[in-house]
Parts: sequence; structure tokens; C-alpha cells
Amino acid sequence: MALLHCNNNDSSCHQLRWWAFLTISLCLVSVLETQIASSALLMSLRNHHNNLHHKRPMLQANQSTCDLFVGTWVRDDTYPMYQSSSCPIIDAEFNCQMYGRPDSDYLKYRWQPLNCQLPRFNGVEFLMNMRGKTVMFVGDSLGRNQWESLICMIYEAASPRTETQMIRGDPHSTFKFLDYGVSVSFYRAPYLVDIDVEHGKRVLKLEDISGNGKFWLDADVISFNTGHWWSHKGSLQGWDYMESRGSYYKDMDRLVALEKGLKTWANWVDKNIDRSKTRVFFQSISPTHYNPNEWSVGATSTTAKNCYGETSPMSGTTYPGAYPDQMRVVDEVIRYMSNPAYLLDITMLSELRKDGHPSIYSGDLSPEQKANPVRSADCSHWCLPGLPDTWNQLFNYALFY
Repeated sequence: MALLHCNNNDSSCHQLRWWAFLTISLCLVSVLETQIASSALLMSLRNHHNNLHHKRPMLQANQSTCDLFVGTWVRDDTYPMYQSSSCPIIDAEFNCQMYGRPDSDYLKYRWQPLNCQLPRFNGVEFLMNMRGKTVMFVGDSLGRNQWESLICMIYEAASPRTETQMIRGDPHSTFKFLDYGVSVSFYRAPYLVDIDVEHGKRVLKLEDISGNGKFWLDADVISFNTGHWWSHKGSLQGWDYMESRGSYYKDMDRLVALEKGLKTWANWVDKNIDRSKTRVFFQSISPTHYNPNEWSVGATSTTAKNCYGETSPMSGTTYPGAYPDQMRVVDEVIRYMSNPAYLLDITMLSELRKDGHPSIYSGDLSPEQKANPVRSADCSHWCLPGLPDTWNQLFNYALFY
């Protein structure tokens, strides 16, 4: 191949040479990518998928007397714990009642662990326990879903007696309960690891988290989540290239990429977070409900196409669909941390809530999209009030009980 010669001052020529080099490098590392995709973890996931996909995850949250995450949904007319109209922070995409959801029974369910009682959340008690401290949620829009839920739950109990302040930013937003000195923050980092722009292209840095991590060091409680963005493709994909150990990839097996990114996160937590001062949580994968065959096992037929039209949770303690492969990666990484994060294992209990999604009742959808629920229903996020309130009851229990 002939070399491209450039004048010293010709920046566009030098950029062209850089991309030519990158293209050649991508071709050369394609073989390496194939080898990476055959890593021991991935082979283990695939070999055991068929006989493990109905089982609980390998690593349980550190509960000795009560498994908070095995139970059933029971009707309770004292719920919800707040009304969407009384909370100042709910985003349009989560505000199902405001945007026309006609049913409300989905709001009337309480999580009941099998062998213990989950205390009802007390917002003032939470503020007193966290006085002078910062709680931070780090991750994707499911983390924002939970962040807004916790603020609503506290605000319902504390207002109007408590002065508050909202500071919105990107990637960092904070809601403050000023009388208690409590900050509840959200830091948007959907992959946890960094994304840098190089020569106009977004590069997902699988072994670099320092750019994001420096903003998390002062929190007293941190809850991390990631997952959904690792499987996005096409226009929803948040990067142009992945970079691992100096090599660039147009793509690689997404479970392998997730494993690499989570190992980077785990190593950063082990090395940089003083666990005598800071509590660290990892929220397990939040499920989606786009495939009704998962919850219609045994039915002779189903007219459902996704979560649209679902109005009640599943009964029983287990979900008949497959357990997310991403969770097995999460389990494996957390297992080998020097000081494992507390796994807030909300996956199974959330899988039972096929009724809890915004569906078409989201302020983010146009009238045309709402008229086509098969294509447009949001079966990933959760209505507020709704399921994330239970996540926060469990979070509160893990913190203080």
C-alpha cells in the first residue's frame, strides 16, 4: 500500500492518515476480537445457559436472616406512597398517570419477602439517618428512574416543612434537602466506564473509568447500575468504536465488552473507595418486557405484543422467562471483588412486574407513536409512582436494618 505523504501544516491530511491507520488496525485485530469472544466466561455462560436460565443468580445479596429478593407481590390499597402530582421531579417519560394511563391497580401492590417483613419507607427517618451525607446513583436511565423515585418518597414525608433545592446538570444532577444537609444525586454514566471523543468519533474506553470516577469520590453512599446500553445497536448505540488495551474495535461480543467494563469498575472501586466511610451498592439488571411469550408460558394463545395493556403483576415467586445473561457477568465480577459491592438483586422481583412500564403513557412519545404501541411502547423504564419505589424500600432496608 502506498503511503500518504502530508505537508507539515496539512491537518486534514494527517487526520486522513490517522483514520487509514485505524482502519488497517481494525482489520488486524478482528482475529483477536474473535479470540476474546471465546473467553472462559463467555463459554461458561453459553455452556450453562440451558440448564441455569431459571435459577437464581450465583451471588446473593449479603442477607443472613432474610432473603429480601424472594417473595410475591400482594395487593395493598395503602399504596402508592405518593402521588405523581405531588412530586416535583418526575420526568415525562416516567409520569404515566399524567400522560393518560387509564388504569391504576398497578400502583396497589407491595413486595412481600417470603420469610420476613419489609418495613414501610419513612422519609423523615431516612433524612435523619443520612443527615449531612450524600447519596449518589450512577448509571443509565434506570438509575435516574430510581433516583427520582427516592426523591419523591422523601419529599412526600418531608414537604412542606423542609426547604429543598434542585441543581440540574449533565451528567450530574443533585436534589438537596437543605434542613438536613442531605444530597441525593444522579450521575449519568450508562456504561460506567469513560467515553472519549477521538478525531470526531466516540470511543468507549473499556479499561478507563478515571474521567467519570473522579466525580464519585465524595459520596457517602453510591448505587451503581449498568446493562441496557451494552446491547444497544444501530442508532441507539452510544459509541463508534471500543478501545481495549490499545486496540480499537468496531464491535465485539457484548457480554465480553460488559465483562471488561465491569472489571474496570470493580478494580476502581476496590482501589479508590474507602469502604469504612462509603457504602457501595450495585443494582442488578432491570428486566424488559417486550416478548409476551416469556410470561405466557403454557397459554394456548396470546394477543399481547409487549407490555402494552398489562395491568397486573405475575403471581408466584419465579418468572418463567430466561434469566438475563448480563446478570451472570455481574455475579462473576462482583464475586471476585476484594470487598464486594452489595448486590441489590431486583431482577427477579421486577420480572414479575410486566404491568409496571410506561408503555405508551409517556410524555416522550408523539401522538403518532402512541397510536402504534407495537412499535413504540416503552417496556424498559418504569412508571412513577411504581416499581422503583420498591427498589428504594429494599435499598433503605439494606442501609439501615
